[in-house]
Amino acid sequence: MFKMQRNLSNTFFILLSMPATAMGFALSVQISALSWILTTQYGLDIHQVGLVWAAGPIAGILGQVIVGIISDNVWFWNGRRRPFIIIGGVLASMMLLALPNIDVVSSSLGITGLMGIAIAIALTLDLSINVSFNPTRAIIADVTPEGEKRTKGYTWMQTVSGTFGVLAYAIGAIWGNHALIYFGAGLVLVLSILPALFVKEPRDLATEKPEPEAVKKDHASFKTILLNIKPLWGFILYDIYAIGLHLSGIKTDHYWAELIALVLIIYFVARTLFASEKNKSPVEAGIIGFRKVLAAHSFSWIGVQTMFVFIIAFLQDKMPGAGSEELGRIIAISFLILSAVAAVLPALILEPLANRVGRARVHTFCIASMAVGYLLVSLFGSHLYVLYALMAVLGIGWSAIISLPFAIMSEKVEQSRMGLYMGLFNLSVVLPQLLVSLGIGLFISRVADKGVVFQISAAALAVSALAWTLVSDKKSVAQTLAVKQDKAINSSGMAGEQ
Repeated sequence: MFKMQRNLSNTFFILLSMPATAMGFALSVQISALSWILTTQYGLDIHQVGLVWAAGPIAGILGQVIVGIISDNVWFWNGRRRPFIIIGGVLASMMLLALPNIDVVSSSLGITGLMGIAIAIALTLDLSINVSFNPTRAIIADVTPEGEKRTKGYTWMQTVSGTFGVLAYAIGAIWGNHALIYFGAGLVLVLSILPALFVKEPRDLATEKPEPEAVKKDHASFKTILLNIKPLWGFILYDIYAIGLHLSGIKTDHYWAELIALVLIIYFVARTLFASEKNKSPVEAGIIGFRKVLAAHSFSWIGVQTMFVFIIAFLQDKMPGAGSEELGRIIAISFLILSAVAAVLPALILEPLANRVGRARVHTFCIASMAVGYLLVSLFGSHLYVLYALMAVLGIGWSAIISLPFAIMSEKVEQSRMGLYMGLFNLSVVLPQLLVSLGIGLFISRVADKGVVFQISAAALAVSALAWTLVSDKKSVAQTLAVKQDKAINSSGMAGEQ
């Protein structure tokens, strides 16, 4: 083990953040370029773009959970997370290279339809990102103790990743999306492989919450997994329905299924959020807390994914005079500003603030600010510089979404099963993403005023902020230290009296 890891130095936290940074960079490239390429280079309509984006979440549903379970229980290449980080990084790099060459891949395979190839490439790209994302996050929990150092690990992860995200959007804004894609392919390959070789993983993961023998045997069973993701059941039912509808080719002109799905989603989320953790064993309380995090986090991603996928439709509607290259540049600059704020805040602002007042409370405030920002974009986002200013506001919420929930969640579940729970936690991201692609995308394609893109995002983030007020957090580190100091003072005082 290197000295920097033993001392948990800032250098180590930067190195530990690099694999997640690689996957974040690949995701930034996908966000910046995928909708733009499919719309402007290959002529797909906005609904077809939504279907291509749906391929990724489908990959994530299986990829992160399966990889999480496997990585908790294997050991090769001197690690349990390292092999999947390296494999996923290589695959992601290859698929980024394929992204601007969908027509070349299609013609070389003798396939005339671009849609199938686009879905296959998007599916493989997102699967490779998901294969690596779970281990890149789980490894932080593996090598850091609970509390302040754990929070520091995840906030540094976002700071480093966000900084490279700024670089990604800067490249796209200055040199264009094609330059971004080719640069990203090389960077993802390097940052996935090299840093993983310098972090020593523990061979045995600590078990800090003793469990009954019966619980140990079925923790990864289908029934247990299904119960643990109960707040997401409404999303699952709608996604199955929507996928079946698309595969069968059935067209509908009503939204009854969507309304029923909304009622089911609210029902399961509400039941989860109002469940009591009092008078429960540590294991049961942890699972209830984990489910609450899933419920609150899922609505955040409805709003965020709606922006990522359909901002191109919003801009085409609100800035009709802009050409395809200009639209691509506007998107790149918008996400550059978003990422710049998200890079600065976590380690400099969110971490110390969370240690003082609690992570869940800070996260709730950030989410609420994002809801307000989305509403303002829907009203005034047709003005270019107003859009850029509001993207900075949205960066406050984005910085929290991709840092604090990991630290909150990781301290509610069994340490030795972090891969499994990271995979289940990812379902609160990919299932809402599917709903956006399959349901919200269809609705947006039928509405004339594309300002509805950010109105939907605002509503989803407002619900998420309310949900986060019902998520309990462990005592802040500052409070914990204060209690320890009081105990030490009392103990020394008693010793003096004796």
